[in-house]
Amino acid sequence: MTQRRADAPSGARQSTLRTTNLGLVLRTVCASPGPSSRSDVAAATGMTRATAARLVDELVAGALLDEGERDPLPRRGRPATPLLPGARFAALGLQVDAGLLAARVLDLRGRVVAERVAHDDLRGSDPAATFARLGALTAELRAGLPAGLRLVGAGLALPGVVDEAAGVLLRAPNLGWSDLPVTGLLAEHVGDGLQVVLGNEADLAARTVADEAPGRPGPHRDFLYLSGQIGIGGAVVLDGQVVTGSSGWAGEVGHVCVRPDGPDCSCGSTGCLELYAGRHALLRGAGLSLDAASGDLASLAREGDPAALAAVATGAWALGVALAGVVNVVGIPTVVLGGHLAELADLLRPALEEHLGRRVLSARWRQPRILSAGGPSAAGASGAALRALDGVLADPAGRLG
Repeated sequence: MTQRRADAPSGARQSTLRTTNLGLVLRTVCASPGPSSRSDVAAATGMTRATAARLVDELVAGALLDEGERDPLPRRGRPATPLLPGARFAALGLQVDAGLLAARVLDLRGRVVAERVAHDDLRGSDPAATFARLGALTAELRAGLPAGLRLVGAGLALPGVVDEAAGVLLRAPNLGWSDLPVTGLLAEHVGDGLQVVLGNEADLAARTVADEAPGRPGPHRDFLYLSGQIGIGGAVVLDGQVVTGSSGWAGEVGHVCVRPDGPDCSCGSTGCLELYAGRHALLRGAGLSLDAASGDLASLAREGDPAALAAVATGAWALGVALAGVVNVVGIPTVVLGGHLAELADLLRPALEEHLGRRVLSARWRQPRILSAGGPSAAGASGAALRALDGVLADPAGRLG
C-alpha cells in the first residue's frame, strides 16, 4: 500500500495561490493609469507589503514588470520605486480589410512598437496572394523589432463572419471570400510557430475603446461600436466586454436593412446600411473617386459643397434608422464611431443625434451620445494584439522561468 503524502494538497494549494496572486499583482499594475509602487500594490490588493514585494520581485525578474527611475525629489524615508508593465512582452496584431492590410506590434504597456499599413482595394482579390502580401508585410515588421522583444501571441482581424475555433473565415461580403481556411493560408508566412487567432474586425476594434492598454479599462464601458471601412462593422460592448452572441457572429450592423426596396448588397440582402453610409457609398454620393480620402469629403462638406452635404445627410439618415433599432433593442445609448465614420463624426453628429432623439424610445430620459474613436487606423490589428496579451495577464506564472 502506498502512503499518500500529507503535504501534497497543501503544496498544490500554495502553487495555485501563488499563480493567482501573481496574476492579481500584474493586473493591478497594468490597470493603473500611472506608475505604481510596491506599497500601492499591497494597498490595492489587500496583501501584506512583504507578500506584495515578493511577488513583484518575481515579476520584475521575469521582465513582466519593469522598475522605473525613482523620484529624485527628497522625501522622508526611502523613495518608492515605480513599477510599469514589462516592455519586453508584446503581441502581433494583423488585419485584412477591403481597403487595407496591416501588421502592428503592441507591448504590455499598450505602446505601438512597430507597424506596417498598406492601403489598397482588396475587393475580389485572390486570398492566397493577399495573405502572401500580409506575410511579407509581417516579415518586414518583425525584422525591425528591438532585440529581446518577446512575442507571446498573434491575432488577425477579418471583416466578416469568422469561426475562430476552426480558423475559418465563413464569409466576408466586401472581400468576396467564403469558407476560407485562413489559419492554414497564413501559417507559412508568420513563422516561429506563432499561432494566429482569428477574430471579427469590428469586435477587435471595439477592444481599443474598451481598453486603453492591456488590462487598463477605457472611460466607456457600455457602447455600440461602428467600424467604418469600405463597409461598416459593428460590436456591442457591455461592461467592457464585446457581446459576440451564441455563435460569435453578433454585431453585423452594416447589414441592417434601412430600405427594403433599396439596391442589392454583396451580402445578398437589399438596402443595407453600408450601401448608404459605407466609405465608398459616401464618396460616390459626393461625386468623388473611390480612392479619395474621407478627409476630402469632409473638406468639401465644410465648404458647403451641395453633393458632399447631401452624401453626409444620407449617411446620417441611414445611420439613424439602423442605430435607433439597435439602441432600442440593446438599451445602450452611447455610439462610438470608428474608421471613416470617426473622420466625419463632427459632420454626422448633429443630424444623427436628431434622428436618434426622435426614433429611440428612451431618448427623453437618456439622450443618445455620438462619440468619435481616436487612435491609429486599422484598429482591428491593435485589438487583435490586445486580445493576445490577455493570456499574459491571465497567467503570468506560465511566462516565468
